[in-house]
Amino acid sequence: MAPTAIEVIRAKRDGQRLDDEQIDWVVHAYTRGDVADEQMSALAMAVLLRGMDPDETARWTRAMVRSGEHLNLSTVSRPTVDKHSTGGVGDKITLPLTPLVAACGAAVPQLSGRGLGHTGGTLDKLESIPGWRASLSTDQIRTQLADVGAVICAATDGIAPADRKLYALRDVTGTVESVPLIASSIMSKKIAEGVQSLVLDVKCGTGAFMKDAAQAKELAEALVAIGRGNGLNVSALITGMSVPLGRAAGNALEVSESVEVLRGGGPSDVVELTVALAREMLRHAGLSDVDPAQVLASGRAYETWQRMIAAQGGDPDADLPRAAHTHVVEAPTSGTLATLDAYAVGVAAWRLGAGRTRKEDAVQHGAGVRCLAKPGEKVVAGQPLLELHTDTPHAVEGALDALREGYSVGNDSTSPAREPGPLVLDTIR
Repeated sequence: MAPTAIEVIRAKRDGQRLDDEQIDWVVHAYTRGDVADEQMSALAMAVLLRGMDPDETARWTRAMVRSGEHLNLSTVSRPTVDKHSTGGVGDKITLPLTPLVAACGAAVPQLSGRGLGHTGGTLDKLESIPGWRASLSTDQIRTQLADVGAVICAATDGIAPADRKLYALRDVTGTVESVPLIASSIMSKKIAEGVQSLVLDVKCGTGAFMKDAAQAKELAEALVAIGRGNGLNVSALITGMSVPLGRAAGNALEVSESVEVLRGGGPSDVVELTVALAREMLRHAGLSDVDPAQVLASGRAYETWQRMIAAQGGDPDADLPRAAHTHVVEAPTSGTLATLDAYAVGVAAWRLGAGRTRKEDAVQHGAGVRCLAKPGEKVVAGQPLLELHTDTPHAVEGALDALREGYSVGNDSTSPAREPGPLVLDTIR
C-alpha cells in the first residue's frame, strides 16, 4: 500500500527518517493536488523542527526534480553558468551580475523566484519595469540565451512544479529557514535548469536565513554536495548579511540601484560582490582570463542589460514606479552610525508593501527602504538616516516598530562604530 499524508507527517513529527517511498509519494502527491496545503504545511514544519539527514535531503531533491521536466540547453554554444543566492536584504546582485557574466562570454539562464519572508525576490524587482514579463517558454529561454546570453525569468511550469508550490507555502507558514527545504528547493530548480556550472551565494548574518557561520557552512556544504552528486560544477561563497547590501531594499528601488552599478557607479559593496561572484562563475565557465571589473567599467554589461530587459518586453529606459508616500527617519544624535540591522530593514520593507503576507498577495513595486547612511559613516542630529517608501501610509507605524532597535548612533569617544566585516567570509569548493 502507498503511504498516506498523515503517516508521513507523523513519522517526521516523531523524528523518524523518511524512506525513499514516503518521500517520492508525498512530493508527487502534493504536486498532483492529492496532498492538501495544510498537510504539506504540517510536514514542512516537522522537517523544520526535526530535520533531514543528507540521504533524505538528496532523495527529496531528486523527487522535486522528477516532478517536472529537465531543461535541455545542449544547443547553447556558450558555456552555461548560473548563480543562486539564499536571500538577503537589499540583495539585488542577480540584476547586474547576469548581464555582466553574459557580457564576459558565458550564457546565464537565471531562473529566479519571488520574495520569501523579509527577503526580496528577483522577479518582484524586475516586474517593476514597465512591460517586463517573467514567464518565458523553454524555446524562448534558449533563443534569448543564444541572442543575448542572459535571461532572468520564472521557472517554466514544467520545471520542478513541486518546488513552486512548496516555495510559496513556506513563505507564509514560518518554514523558510529549514536547511533541507532550502537546499532541496534551490538545487531541484538548478538541476532541472540544465546548466553546466553553478555558484551559490550563501548569506550569513542577521538578515539571512542562516544566522551564524556554522549554519551557513552547513547549508553551503549541503548544496555543493547535492550539486556534485548530480554532475554540476559547483562552488559556494559564504557572504555577510548583517547589514543591508547597498542602500536600497525594495523592488523598484533596487532596480534603480542595479542600473547605477551597470552604468559604472552604485554602492561599493554591491560592486564588490557582483565582481567577486562573476569571477567565480567565469572560473567555472573556463573564462578566467576575462576581467569582469573591466567589462563592468566598459559599459558592455549595461548594454547587455538593456537587450535582456527589452527581449522580455520591458522598457529599460522607462521611469520606474514611485511610492505615493515617504517618511524620513532622522538621526537621534550626532556621532557615527554604529549599527544598521539587515533583518530590521528587511521587515520594515516587507511591512511597507515590498513583500507578501499571503502567497497570493501582490507587492507594491515602489515600496521599500532607502538607507541614506551606512555603518561607519558620520551623522549629525536630525540628519535623514532612512527613507521609507509606501503606497499605504498606515504601514509606516509597523515599519518604524521594526526599525526601533535596528540602528544606533554611537558617540565616537565612548562607543566607536565597528568596522564593517569582509563581504566574502568563506568559499566552499
